[in-house]
Amino acid sequence: MRKALGEQVAITRAGEHPATIESLRADLRALGLKPGMIVLVHSSLSSLGWVSGGPVAVIMALENVIGRSGTLVMPTHSSDLSDPAHWQNPPVPETWWSAIRETMPPYDPRLTPTRGMGIIPETFRNQPGTIRSRHPQDSFAARGPAKATICLGHGLAFGLGESSPLARLYDLASSVLLLGVGHANNTSLHLAEYRAHFPTKREVVNGAPIKVSGRRAWIEYRDIDLNSDDFTEIGAAFEKETGLVRRGRIAQAECLLMPQRALVDFGARWMEANRR
Repeated sequence: MRKALGEQVAITRAGEHPATIESLRADLRALGLKPGMIVLVHSSLSSLGWVSGGPVAVIMALENVIGRSGTLVMPTHSSDLSDPAHWQNPPVPETWWSAIRETMPPYDPRLTPTRGMGIIPETFRNQPGTIRSRHPQDSFAARGPAKATICLGHGLAFGLGESSPLARLYDLASSVLLLGVGHANNTSLHLAEYRAHFPTKREVVNGAPIKVSGRRAWIEYRDIDLNSDDFTEIGAAFEKETGLVRRGRIAQAECLLMPQRALVDFGARWMEANRR
């Protein structure tokens, strides 16, 4: 029933015509996507209205526009593979923590589903030719010529920092496409958070189950206490002060396209000036 209601809302929002691969391609080109681009996409399928072909059509349109020389990247995070002591949405009883740490299946790039990322990246990660990085919580998936450069070598410690796909995207002068979502979902600002120096920055210890020499093990690793509460404010300031954000509509969704390197550099400076 809930799925049917969601589809009815999407049909109503679509207007006179549904979105199609062809119409999505035209909208993406008008926004500024071009062949050969490396694009990190954060997305919400429901924001587009009703799409003929759903997430598959969105992925096909994106890949058609950037072409064989382009690389498509999406976050495939699995935040539930983490220490239950830190869970808030929802929390679990403390009496469960030991059992969860002992029994949670280890991260498997092929099997572990995404959590809170939406149906588009969940579909994309299963596409033939797509590879997924090996971080149990902060993985990314990529397809295209630069996929190995972006995804391989993703270290455990500081999972969205210098050994992450975000840093490789920075090196490659990539772009960020916010497809029906806002800057609150703009994960690249976490790379800025690692690079910035501000008084309230602190380290934490995270945990997750992975395979070590073919056997399950619960491992702990260092990270920083991430905070995205000001990402919307940072994104608005970046757009206003730099003029580097292109806005447009993809189907029924308000979308933003921007250079990732400039965003990260701006975000780090903003955090150093404003975070206390």
